[in-house]
Amino acid sequence: MYRILLMIAALLTAACGLSAADDVTYRKHIQPLFEDQCASCHGADAPYFGEFVEKKDKYIAAEIGPRMDTYADLIFFIGWPDTGAVMRRLDDGAYTADGKPGNMYEHLGADRAERQMNLKLFKAWIGEDAWTLKRWNARGGVPGVTKDEISKMKLKP
Repeated sequence: MYRILLMIAALLTAACGLSAADDVTYRKHIQPLFEDQCASCHGADAPYFGEFVEKKDKYIAAEIGPRMDTYADLIFFIGWPDTGAVMRRLDDGAYTADGKPGNMYEHLGADRAERQMNLKLFKAWIGEDAWTLKRWNARGGVPGVTKDEISKMKLKP
């Protein structure tokens, strides 16, 4: 029932259009979406990042990711220190050189339409101009994120 209500609310939001990225907040939009789509693997029972890294193989085998169930925990994987991790994993392939979606994109919804709708919400919350697959520091051929890119992040609580 909750999933149906969330879907109806999301469809109404999409149909009406978001007047501005500032309208999307963590509490009103992202937290319910996260609880519905992500919390089973990244919820309160998941390990914090340090423990996840130490026992990564164990957690990946159990299909458990690092904890992201609070605003502060989630921001860790968007802004700093694991800059761009959420964007790299949720991206639909539009920002990748090979066009392949991130490994968590498929978990954004039951079908492509729902995934695209939920991705649009995440992008509006983070900031369309701030959506980057870059990391804090350059790696390989990818430059590090710039101060200007970080400053475009919306991330309203």
